[in-house]
Amino acid sequence: MGLPAMGLATPLGSCHSAVAARLFSGDRSGLAARDDLLPGRMVYVGAYPEPLPLLPDDLRAFDCRNNRLMLAATQQIGDAVRRAVRRYGRSRVAVVLGTSTSGIAEAEAAFAARQAEGAWPSGFDYRQQEAGSLATFIAAAFDLAGPAYVITTACSSSAKVFASARRLIEAGFCDAAIVGGADTLCRMTLGGFDALGALSRGLCNPFSRHRDGINIGEAAAAFLLTPEPAAINLLGVGEGSDAHHISAPEPSGAGARAVMEAALLDAGLGPDQIAYVNLHGTGTSLNDAMEALAMQAVFGAPVPCSSTKAMTGHTLGAAGACEAAFLWLSLDRASNPAGQLPPHLWDGVADPALPPLRFVHAGDRLSAPQAPLAMLSNSYAFGGSNAALILGRS
Repeated sequence: MGLPAMGLATPLGSCHSAVAARLFSGDRSGLAARDDLLPGRMVYVGAYPEPLPLLPDDLRAFDCRNNRLMLAATQQIGDAVRRAVRRYGRSRVAVVLGTSTSGIAEAEAAFAARQAEGAWPSGFDYRQQEAGSLATFIAAAFDLAGPAYVITTACSSSAKVFASARRLIEAGFCDAAIVGGADTLCRMTLGGFDALGALSRGLCNPFSRHRDGINIGEAAAAFLLTPEPAAINLLGVGEGSDAHHISAPEPSGAGARAVMEAALLDAGLGPDQIAYVNLHGTGTSLNDAMEALAMQAVFGAPVPCSSTKAMTGHTLGAAGACEAAFLWLSLDRASNPAGQLPPHLWDGVADPALPPLRFVHAGDRLSAPQAPLAMLSNSYAFGGSNAALILGRS
């Protein structure tokens, strides 16, 4: 299926050319230290640096940062969406998005105001923090009447939307779909990961012997998914739920391996036909260890790979879509004429307990920059809710 249009709003920015330049150069300027998210602690986070669109009066009930960030990404594919509506009708374009935070940041502020002043602040709408409000809002913003819902499976949420929307199209429920996701910074998320002991003391260091945890980030990405082939296509999806543990991954990498193999089977490709892998690569001890084992099991001979979370932070429910957008930019001949790959940013100290991976260095390029190729992205979540996406160009 085709992905003719992509929009994004990340700590690296939103303009395709600017994000591509930062992505391929290994720019970490999107990560900054903040002291306002955890009491008594400084943490590095990835925040979207640009102004967000304002909502019209008839959509003010949806006015929260998460929805506005999603709108910033979706507006970039607005022309393609409107063409799909003219072709198929407003009831034949679906909205399938992923999130985990929704409007929780606004709820935190509202509860603090109510505790201090005894009343809810004007303009606060409880529905802003409902997970499903993200899809309801985007459908309303584009006057769509097709299926609209949210998938919230933690950090695989906006990867799994691709499979769900594809099923809608194949089953005849719609003819095209807006897919993607958004998550935004909030104190509850930072507090939760801090309670798990998962936050890095500095900048995250994926796959290093010295890795000590994640940085949290915020992002949104949106795609139009259609049944017609496009310059860049969704070739394969693998989904799984190994349910090994509520927060820890299955240590052998069996769950991660299963979804990569399923995506390859779905795409009709062999491991040797994947030109690059965007790793889940959180920088936590257990996740990186199991992913390295899974990569070795699936690919055997090392494939170029990197974790882009060292540039954006872990964008949680938006990570699947955000990192699919980085694949899209890597595959897009206009955005990446030289065939560059996102570098793996770390201290270079390999963990001897992990099988070696072929990490991308700054300046590494595809051997045939304009040739047809396919790339894979991994997304792993709590409870073993895992997904792998394969995008490609002809």
